[in-house]
Amino acid sequence: MIYPINVVIDKNYNSLIICDRENKQVIRWSLENPQDRQILIWNISCIGLMMHENGDLFVCDNEKNAVKRWRKNGEKGTIVAGGNRKGRNLNQLNNPTYIFIDREETVYVSDCENHRVMKWMKGAKEGIVVAGGHGQGKSLKQLSYPMGLVVTEVGDVYVADANNNRVMCWPLGSKEGRVIGGGNGFGEGSNQLWVPIGLSLDAENNLYVVDHNNHRIQQFEVDKY
Repeated sequence: MIYPINVVIDKNYNSLIICDRENKQVIRWSLENPQDRQILIWNISCIGLMMHENGDLFVCDNEKNAVKRWRKNGEKGTIVAGGNRKGRNLNQLNNPTYIFIDREETVYVSDCENHRVMKWMKGAKEGIVVAGGHGQGKSLKQLSYPMGLVVTEVGDVYVADANNNRVMCWPLGSKEGRVIGGGNGFGEGSNQLWVPIGLSLDAENNLYVVDHNNHRIQQFEVDKY
């Protein structure tokens, strides 16, 4: 592999599914036999990767400005968000990065260079802005190069606001977000982040942040905010 950038665990096959970015492929890597490797998807510039509970694989292709779904039965990938060339219209994306898929197969995607997070309902022809969307900036209504995201069961959106060195939460239906972590300039302090890029939320509402340029993982207790 060259520059693996994202990974999910496939419990059904006891394997890892990895975005092998520089080789432009998604591969399955057995946990039982490290020599057992399978290329699942060819010629894709992948960043975001997530497996739905039904076994379908969703992959963000940032070169094609699209999110695609691969059925577990091996059916050819189909576009579920974007795919209408680069742009800022509601049916377009511009350098999408990370994704989140809920139980209803709603697609949330960090539309990085449009500085917004988009929500695409299953089968929709265009998306809905659920965070940012007011140009690049650092106000509570804005994002600057959003990256990793997670969405709660009630629809609250947490997003790594990478260039603003903070993590934001947009409650469902809110017109602006609130700062969950960072937001105090870039640095090494416990109240600072430096290019956060990845997020994970556990069952106890602990939010884990990949603090990229600080080479560390930060933890924030969401229920305190």
